[in-house]
Amino acid sequence: MNLASKTINDASTGVGIVDDPAALTTFLQPDCTAAIWRRQMPQDVHSWLNRVDANALPRARVILRTHAISAAVQDLFGLAELPIGPERDWLQQDIIGLAEMFSALMTAKYLRLRLSVVSTNACRKFHIDAITARLVCTYRGTGTQYGISTDGADPQRVFTVQTGSPILLRGTLWPADAPSALLHRSPPIEGTGETRLVLVLDPVTDPEDEV
Repeated sequence: MNLASKTINDASTGVGIVDDPAALTTFLQPDCTAAIWRRQMPQDVHSWLNRVDANALPRARVILRTHAISAAVQDLFGLAELPIGPERDWLQQDIIGLAEMFSALMTAKYLRLRLSVVSTNACRKFHIDAITARLVCTYRGTGTQYGISTDGADPQRVFTVQTGSPILLRGTLWPADAPSALLHRSPPIEGTGETRLVLVLDPVTDPEDEV
C-alpha cells in the first residue's frame, strides 16, 4: 500500500493506493481522505462494454438494505437490455461485490446505489460532496479526476482514476477535525462522443432523510 499525504493550509490530504481490496481499510485512517483500489478490468469485459449500445447500459438510483444488495442488483440487471453472457455476469457480480464491501467498510445499514450513463459534462467542476463518504467506479469511459486544492482553487495537478478502479472519497460530512483539500470531478467529455458508465455508492443512515 502506498499512502501519499501532505498538509496544505491545515487541511489534511492523503490518497491511499492499494492493490489488495482488503487494504482499503486504510481509508479509515485519519490522514487518508481517499483510497483507490488499483486493478485491471478483464480485457474482454472492457472491450465488450465499449461496444455495447449506450441505450442498453443499466441505469438505476435506489436505496437498499445492505442484506438485499445481491438480490436487488440481480433484479436491476434483469431489467437491463445488456446482452446476456459472461461479460455481463462479471459486471453484475463486481457491482454486488463492491457494494457489499463498501457497506461493510462503512458499517452502513443502507446503501444508495446509482448507475449513471453519462455523455455530458455532468459534475465537471471540482468539488467535495455533501456526504460522509462515496465510492465511485467508472466501468466505461474516462475515470474520475481528482487533485489537491490550495485555498479552494481548482487543483493545478489533476489525476485520473483508471477505468475499472474504484475510488473511495470522503465528503464534507465526514467526522474529522480538518476539511479535506482533495477535490474531484467527472471528466469533461461533452462533444467527444464518449459515453461513461459510472457506479456511485453512498452509505445511508436513515432512508427517510433521503426523500
